[in-house]
Amino acid sequence: MSQIEKVTVLLPDGASLVFDKPATVADVAKTISMGLYKNSIAGKINGEVVDLNRTISEDSKIEILKENSPESQEILLHSTAHVMAYAVKQLFPETKVAIGPAIENGFYYDFDKESAFTESDFEKIEQKMSEIINQDLPFERKVLSRDEALDMFSKTDENYKVELAKDLEFDAVVSTYTIGDFTDLCRGPHLPSTGKIKSFKLLNTAGAYWRGDSDNKMLSRIYGTAFYNKKALKKYLNMIEEAKRRDHRKIGKQLDLFSINDQVGPGLVLWHPNGTTILQSITDYWRKSHRENGYEFVQTPHIGRSVLWETSGHLDFYKDGMFDSMEVEKDDYYAKPMNCPFHIMIYKSHSRSYKELPVKYAELGTVYRYEMSGVLHGLMRVRGFTQDDAHIICTPDQLNAEVEKLVKFSFDFLKSFGFSEFDVYISTRPEEKYVGSEEVWEEATESLKTALTNIGVEFHIDEGEGTFYGPKIDMKIKDAIGRSWQCTTIQFDFNLSERFNMEYIDSDGSKKRPYMIHRAVLGSLERFMGILIEHTAGDFPLWLAPEQAVIIPITSNHHETAEKFCKELVSNGIRAKVNSKSEPMGAKIRSAELTKIRYMCIIGDKEVEDNTVSVRIRKGGNKGAIPQKELLEMMLTEIKEMR
Repeated sequence: MSQIEKVTVLLPDGASLVFDKPATVADVAKTISMGLYKNSIAGKINGEVVDLNRTISEDSKIEILKENSPESQEILLHSTAHVMAYAVKQLFPETKVAIGPAIENGFYYDFDKESAFTESDFEKIEQKMSEIINQDLPFERKVLSRDEALDMFSKTDENYKVELAKDLEFDAVVSTYTIGDFTDLCRGPHLPSTGKIKSFKLLNTAGAYWRGDSDNKMLSRIYGTAFYNKKALKKYLNMIEEAKRRDHRKIGKQLDLFSINDQVGPGLVLWHPNGTTILQSITDYWRKSHRENGYEFVQTPHIGRSVLWETSGHLDFYKDGMFDSMEVEKDDYYAKPMNCPFHIMIYKSHSRSYKELPVKYAELGTVYRYEMSGVLHGLMRVRGFTQDDAHIICTPDQLNAEVEKLVKFSFDFLKSFGFSEFDVYISTRPEEKYVGSEEVWEEATESLKTALTNIGVEFHIDEGEGTFYGPKIDMKIKDAIGRSWQCTTIQFDFNLSERFNMEYIDSDGSKKRPYMIHRAVLGSLERFMGILIEHTAGDFPLWLAPEQAVIIPITSNHHETAEKFCKELVSNGIRAKVNSKSEPMGAKIRSAELTKIRYMCIIGDKEVEDNTVSVRIRKGGNKGAIPQKELLEMMLTEIKEMR
């Protein structure tokens, strides 16, 4: 009699269980408790997230994932996307299915449909999705060879799936998932069944080129979201409505901050006086902070010869993101997508001693990147933007200390703008398109981990998300409504110093290769301004507000005193103006409220006589009569303390 094969599983609490083969993750959950099994979403086998019905083929560490597990939300979103695609196919059988991934806070699916989706279509799709969910259909996984997948999708006339399958290696093994009579090419994992989907909502539709290539067909993309309970969905939908209210494009127009004009070019920002005033306040503070932290300022051209970008590797690794070349005296020139090669040329302008290191160059440098017109979005995604760029060139033994300084500096700088919640990530080597050996990448990544650990900063690992020339630290800020935004990047680079043959003379007289760190705290001024507008809903802190005070004379008899007080404020650095329009007092106050001016200073007979102003603070109410000098000091103190 043959002996029954056994498999041992190790649970997170250290306990172990033994099963007869074949056993699944679901079997493990049932053995622990039926309550756990009923609440199970998926599992982990040796750290890999898998379906509940995945077979455990060898002794393994097993973890059961429930609704509150970090990985479960993505599984729900991806599964709901498949349900949506199934509903679309049932309602519109002629529609072809493209791709449908989970994204942050939601999912989308791209469809090839003859006519665009309408609002009434959304209602029908949601109703059909509810029917599919109520049927509690299982998600069934099947493993196929590339040729089997090609044959299957060719028979169903799903040309986009056929194209995806053709791109696979000849010996590739793929998986498909089926619910009802809908099958899709997919890695998974998915929910055990559609009945696990409790709350969902389709959000909007947009056009999207197949594979993001404008030479390909424009598809119809449907966005949606899903949560494990109605309360979470309602909270998210309320956040979306609040985000619409805070839309930086809407507020930017209301406050006359910026515009984007098609005649100038998509993705190219025109800053109006009010917006430029805010930018100037940011850049003044930026320069002061950097000067105090040992940076030297440089300024570099907007274009460079092709040989520069060939040496840097941008033409090999980044050309798709660059504008086409322009010919000047038989040489090709490119608008710069980055500032770093220019900073390196400044470093190389003469020989350097180890005693000069670290060198810290900083520049508010405008760069240009070719973005597809379909992804351009106000200030958040543009084609020309100003980076708050810096490069630290140091010896290997200075690296950790410099990274620690950079992280501390970045936290302090961002807090000055009212941000207090941060998430920190280390991005590791990408699977494709990278330079340097795996060993050097590992060494550099460990250096970044050590620097963060030394200063007590918790961090997450973002596997495979490093750029082609080195691992990086990304710092994300949370805004007033809980959204996360990428801002600060601290990028280690062992590539450019080699490519440009950068050197320094060490203490023993030998030539050594320096290390290089790329760094941007705000990311880009344009995008940061967009984030700041939405974070504050246009109610900027006083030190940033384009108009900090308005003086409102009650009648023409009070104009002279108002002008004199305004002059006093302006001479002390306060951005103030007099509203001398012949309008009712209520209209003037309403105008100040709408343009979000914090201090409204009203002057009438009594104020002229007492040398005071009646102060009304936006969202702070009436403060009564305050001596002019006292109000000035109050405003100056508020500005100083805010930054």
